[in-house]
Amino acid sequence: MFWEIFKNNIRTDRTTGGSPQKTVFCCSLANFFIRPHRRGNLMKLMQQKAKLGVTSGLFVSVFLLTLLLAACGDNTATTLPATTTAATTTTSGATTTTASGAATTTTSATTAAVATTKPLQGTVRLGFFPNLTHAQALVGIGNGTFASSLGSGVKLVTTPFNAGPAAIEALLAGEIDMTYVGPNPAINAYTKTKGEGVRIIAGAASGGVSFIVRPDSNINTAKDMDGKKIATPQLGNTQDVALRAYIKQAGLETKENGGTVEVVPTDNANILTLFENKQIDGAWVPEPWATRLIVEKKGKLFLDERTLWPDGKFVITLLLVNTKFMNDNPDLVKAVLAAHIQVTQDIQKNPAAAKKVINDQLKALSGKPLPDQVLEDSFPKLEILLDPLKSSLLKSADSAFQLGFLGKTKPNLDGLYDLKILNSLLQEKGLATIQQ
Repeated sequence: MFWEIFKNNIRTDRTTGGSPQKTVFCCSLANFFIRPHRRGNLMKLMQQKAKLGVTSGLFVSVFLLTLLLAACGDNTATTLPATTTAATTTTSGATTTTASGAATTTTSATTAAVATTKPLQGTVRLGFFPNLTHAQALVGIGNGTFASSLGSGVKLVTTPFNAGPAAIEALLAGEIDMTYVGPNPAINAYTKTKGEGVRIIAGAASGGVSFIVRPDSNINTAKDMDGKKIATPQLGNTQDVALRAYIKQAGLETKENGGTVEVVPTDNANILTLFENKQIDGAWVPEPWATRLIVEKKGKLFLDERTLWPDGKFVITLLLVNTKFMNDNPDLVKAVLAAHIQVTQDIQKNPAAAKKVINDQLKALSGKPLPDQVLEDSFPKLEILLDPLKSSLLKSADSAFQLGFLGKTKPNLDGLYDLKILNSLLQEKGLATIQQ
């Protein structure tokens, strides 16, 4: 009877050159014993074994078991590699890998197959400015790096702002969760919330700010600002504080402090119009607005702010997060930071590609791209980086305090930085960490 089973179920697999296919036999043999309509055959076989006696019955049992093991034991099921591959793909997609891409290339199939990390869920509301100084935001939004790092389970909402104070107001009101912003608004938010409301979690850019004057303004030295009107993007923003500090260093005072220099806080776009119509004499602005004043409105470079700082480095853009959001959603913050690192590296390695994405985003936001000359002239004035350049922020804080923006008591900024997540990601990538 067994020989009939063997003879009827074993077959030759033509795709393997005529060798017996043991897997088919194994499955057929197993099916013989377990299928309900063949239970009668199983009972007859057991009765035959009983008639043979204990010794013969044992021999038959061992013989059957040996054949079953031989048929199944040395072949790997052809569906296993496909199953493992699927697990790898699913896990990589679920964890969104980190924007650095390192996890994608180093994660083994075994690790991915047993990983239990679930896809991220929730919403991230990210603020930024349509400025070159916010290059990571523009590139990361434009090429999808942020969305990819967060994964399909997270809704990414992005909101553009003209300047820092407006972004900080939205951050503290719970309208956004994190934002790219300048150092002075970050300091203001920290002091306003008594050190509880916000944390700097990464740097983004240095430089990219200039003081541009009209050629007929007769501003040739700092003293020549006497009696002039000079614009900044917004009261209390980073450029506004820098200009007011510069005025004071020149031995002058602003009109609100009894002096002769009028500071005119207004939108960057409006500055172009005021400059062209000779309603202001100059403007202290970030890129690309500084270069636009030169190229489009025939302005003259009076001062590149880099010349005022040691080694020409000063923080112009940071990544700031609402503290509660970070504590409640560390994985979402980590995913954003992973994308931030990746985009920073991408810009550093391929600025030409980055400029194209940036200009596409600026076109989408404003209705038209930057002229090629503006983009080419302004971008080299920036340094894209991850270091928040703490020493320059502390100096900016001193200036803001002296100008009366930070109250009557000089604030303690020891808790403003939290770079733990950033440094853990840098370590994973084998990169140098940043001292907090």
